[in-house]
Amino acid sequence: MTQALHYLRQWQDNPVREILAGAVATFALIPEVIAFSFTAGIDPAVGLYASFVISIVIAVFGGRPAMISAAAGSVALVVAPLVRDHGVEYLFAAGLLAGLFQILFGFARLASLMRYVSNSVRTGFVNALAALIFAAQLPHIMNAGAAGLAVMAAGLAVICLAPRVTTKVPAPLICVVLLTLACSIFGISVPKVSDLGTLPDGLPLFHLPQVPLDLKLLNIIFAPALAIATVGLLESLMTAGVVDDQTGTPSDKNAEARGLGLANVAASLFGGIAGCGMIGQTVSNIKYGGRGRLSTLAAGGLLLGLMVAAGDLVGQVPVAALVAIMVMVSVDTLDWCSLRRLRGTPKLSNLVMLATVAVTIVSHNLSLGVLVGVLMSGVFFATKVAALQQVRREGDTYIVEGQIFFASAEAFIDAFDPIDHDGPVTIDLTRAKLWDITALAAVEKVRDRFRRHDLVVTINGWERPA
Repeated sequence: MTQALHYLRQWQDNPVREILAGAVATFALIPEVIAFSFTAGIDPAVGLYASFVISIVIAVFGGRPAMISAAAGSVALVVAPLVRDHGVEYLFAAGLLAGLFQILFGFARLASLMRYVSNSVRTGFVNALAALIFAAQLPHIMNAGAAGLAVMAAGLAVICLAPRVTTKVPAPLICVVLLTLACSIFGISVPKVSDLGTLPDGLPLFHLPQVPLDLKLLNIIFAPALAIATVGLLESLMTAGVVDDQTGTPSDKNAEARGLGLANVAASLFGGIAGCGMIGQTVSNIKYGGRGRLSTLAAGGLLLGLMVAAGDLVGQVPVAALVAIMVMVSVDTLDWCSLRRLRGTPKLSNLVMLATVAVTIVSHNLSLGVLVGVLMSGVFFATKVAALQQVRREGDTYIVEGQIFFASAEAFIDAFDPIDHDGPVTIDLTRAKLWDITALAAVEKVRDRFRRHDLVVTINGWERPA
């Protein structure tokens, strides 16, 4: 009963604020979803339909309220070769299988592995996203011309100044309305949303992937589906972590994995591309008051509603206004405090954070950046723990303290020298911990080293690692 009441509150709190925040996310979604659709080699309508379906499903079944999920760039990069080589129907089949994988990941509670992602990696993830969001706007900025730059500057000014006048209506919505009216009234010629691609003109229809059901199909889609599932889930869980930090509330990561899987299954069955959490739009939603599930539902619902019912009006929105919104989102996304903390933060932590940023920006692959950061964190942690190991000699007795595992095993072995002994040797491991098979093998090597010199060895506290 308590969980049911908590779930209902996630829908009921401040509905006006939630809908307005979701509307801001809607306008932030439009240019990116269209751009990602081109990256994947599909029609923009495929990405927009997917974003609608994903938002609706994950609003109901997701584990992180207020998070915006839609067709994303990371997934677009993964599926582009599949679409190019086999066509869009195989994209739908791969998305369907990826969704099933994510549901299994959720029930297997694999999302709990996120606890092993260090704060340095999370900070690098956020800062890299800020850089990528801004970089995605650069083509629009570089090709805007004098009129477009003026509209962007006006948009930034509106977003910065509007909160001084009112906070009831999110500043980005005011920006979109004012700049659209201004460009229309004064005849300012700048690129519009309608110039980005064909927009949907109806509701998405149920569509089973038109592919042969045989082993050849599985051979084609298995690897891309697994990549979609892992990349999408990683990005969603990292985004959920950012929302947890910004709102000071917990979330159910395994439920989020299951919800994302259901959303991608649904999107694939309605002619859409698979998706995941969208950090820029999520940060925008949080910034302007989104806290519950209604903001997520509103973002998707308004997206399709605007496309179908008011497509002509939405098509008149200047791209420059949307660019201004996304520039401010990138500024808000960047963890400025992390830059000020660089001098006071351990150097290895800084290195992990900067490496995560660098790899993500160079590769444009969020998952690769996070993977590198996690691996570096693991190596640095193992190095620190290995350095805490001590082998102290008292006569013919060696007292070992600390952790013996793959990173410290070699130093452990090198601490013993049979040449200095001519009688029985005792090795005391009662204050040491053997963690893995490498530690076990290290103890055996030390024992054999003494025995080769005809020395009797007694080992105390030697237990096989669990």
